[in-house]
Amino acid sequence: MPGSRKLPTRDELRAWRDFVETTEALRAVLAARLQNECGLSPGDYTVLLALSEAEGNRLRSSEMAAHIGWERSRLSHHLGRMQRRGLINREECATDSRGAEVVLQPAGAEAFHRATVPHLRAIRELFVDALTPEQLTAAGEIARTLRAHLSGPTPAPSGADTPANHKTN
Repeated sequence: MPGSRKLPTRDELRAWRDFVETTEALRAVLAARLQNECGLSPGDYTVLLALSEAEGNRLRSSEMAAHIGWERSRLSHHLGRMQRRGLINREECATDSRGAEVVLQPAGAEAFHRATVPHLRAIRELFVDALTPEQLTAAGEIARTLRAHLSGPTPAPSGADTPANHKTN
C-alpha cells in the first residue's frame, strides 16, 4: 500500500515497552520519595519550580499551563489544592483583568527549598548513578530527539495500519 507505515517489530515493541515501563517506574519511585520526604507531589514540585524561576515568583495561569505542559483545567484544580495549603496564591492580573497570576507564597518557597536537595539526591541515586557517562549522554540525546520529533508536524494516521485497539504500552 503506497504511503502506509509499517507496524513496529517485536523487538521494537520490546524496546518501547522497556522504555515506557522503566520511565513509569522511575517516576513512581521519585514521586513516592518526594511525597514521603517532603510532603509534595510531583505536580506541586513542578508548579513551585516554575514559580521559583519566574520573574517576581509569579506567572499568569495560562503561561504556567503552557510552560509545564498541563491543560488549564488540570492546572486550575491543582492550584486550588495548593492555594488551600498556603503554597501559592492566585491574584487578579494587574495588566489584564481577565487573567489571573499565580504567586509563590513564603510557605511554598520554603517547601520548595526543603524539597530540592532530597529530590536532586534521589535523581542522582536513581537515574544518574545507574548509568555510565556514555549512557547518560545517549539518554539525553534520545530524549532531545524524541522531544523534537514530537514537536514537529504530526502526520495523520492511516486506519489500515494503526488499529484503534493495538496496544502499544
